Amino acid sequence: MKQSHSLALLLNLTLLSMAAIHVTAVAPIQSDFIRSSCKATRYPALCVQSLLTYAPSVRHSPRQLAHAALTVSLTRAQSTSAFIKQQFPKPDPARSRQAGAIKDCLDTMKDGVDQLRQSVQEMGHMGRIHTHRFRWHLSNVQTWVSAALTDTNTCLDSLSHNAGPTVRTAVRKRVVEVAQVTSNALALVNRLAPHY
Repeated sequence: MKQSHSLALLLNLTLLSMAAIHVTAVAPIQSDFIRSSCKATRYPALCVQSLLTYAPSVRHSPRQLAHAALTVSLTRAQSTSAFIKQQFPKPDPARSRQAGAIKDCLDTMKDGVDQLRQSVQEMGHMGRIHTHRFRWHLSNVQTWVSAALTDTNTCLDSLSHNAGPTVRTAVRKRVVEVAQVTSNALALVNRLAPHY
């Protein structure tokens, strides 16, 4: 009885160590796929840093990678929009150019969040590649992500022309990061086009 218990324990330990070796061997391959794919983006270091945690779910799927990049972009846009709303709860555009810039920024960020949310949802309905349905959904995603990227640039323009240095410093860095991850997401979405 003791011997069979020891044998079962030894077998379990062997299986666990084999699983650990497999995970260790697979993880670098998955991260290599992300690093290689991120070379096609405008901000490759940020791309790798923001997507590396998605490696297990992405595996080697360009579509899953694009979906993960959109999810990152949506999360950052939501966080930035909430930050602006918290820092400047009720900007009155009639009172100053700066308040108008903050309101414009909030409005465009809200639009961007909506477009990125639609894009993430649309990725789930694309169907099989090489189909009209896939091309149609991909076109929608490309349009919405491009519009979200334009929204971040509109926000930045408004801030740079109408906001004081304190507001620019508080908001600009976050909006720039949203713009960068959104640009990366668009590049990874565009890479799906040749695959259909």
